[in-house]
Formats: sequence, C-alpha cells, structure tokens
Amino acid sequence: MKLEREIHQEKFKNDHQKLAINILFTHGWLFGKLSNIIKKKNITLSQYNILRILRGQHPKYSTISFIKSRMLDKTPDVSRLVDRLVEKKLVERFICTEDRRRVNVTISKKGLSLLKQLDFLDDDFKKIFHSISDKEVKTVNIILDKLRD
Repeated sequence: MKLEREIHQEKFKNDHQKLAINILFTHGWLFGKLSNIIKKKNITLSQYNILRILRGQHPKYSTISFIKSRMLDKTPDVSRLVDRLVEKKLVERFICTEDRRRVNVTISKKGLSLLKQLDFLDDDFKKIFHSISDKEVKTVNIILDKLRD
C-alpha cells in the first residue's frame, strides 16, 4: 500500500523527505509484525536479538560490550536486558575469573531451544517480502548499505 494512503498525507516537501518517512514507517510496520510473533514467547525483540547474538558465539562466552556492539537497536541498557534473560533462564552469566569487572554471558540450553522454535521467522521474511523480486531485494540492500556509508 502506498505511504500516502497509509499515513493520510498526500504531499511531501520532496522525495528525500518521503524516503525518510517511508523508511521510518516501514521500520515500524516490520517491527510490529515481528513483535507480535516474538511476544508470544514472552520475550522482546531486543532480547531476541541478544539470544541470536549469543547463539552465533556459542559455545564461547560474550561480554556485555560485545553484545552491545552487535545489537540492531543500540539500546544503552544491555545489562538490564541480559538480567531479564537470566531470570528466564535463557542465558547464563558468569563473573570472569581473570577480571572480576568483566561479565561473561552465554546462551543456555533453554535459550537455544527457544531460538529453534523461532527459526521459522527466517523463512517468514520471504513471505513478508513476497511482493519484491530477488533482484529488487538485492538492490534495496545495496541502497540501504550505501545510505549508511
């Protein structure tokens, strides 16, 4: 559906303004779709992101600063998110024996199991973007990467 119809705005100052608003609107749309699925597993998208980061590092430990550097949304409170995942027994946290100021984090078996249940999401992206050809997907990825350069 066209952005103009979605947000009830017929005109934009220019195409660059429309692009910025379109990206923000689409982010919210995609965030909402994924949040509704993830929420059924009693976690947030940020917590899901942390679990995926930790699964990628498994069986190695990760530090809070490493997790923070890999987060999609650069939330400053990764420690609090990890605390909540520890409470849910989805991750384990250990004080580093060499440096007591450093905290090591790893995904638990329960966390790995939860992610396995959510792996269908990777296939769902194809469904979400069904109206875009593979060539267009590559082009959009190139454009978005260029935008951040």
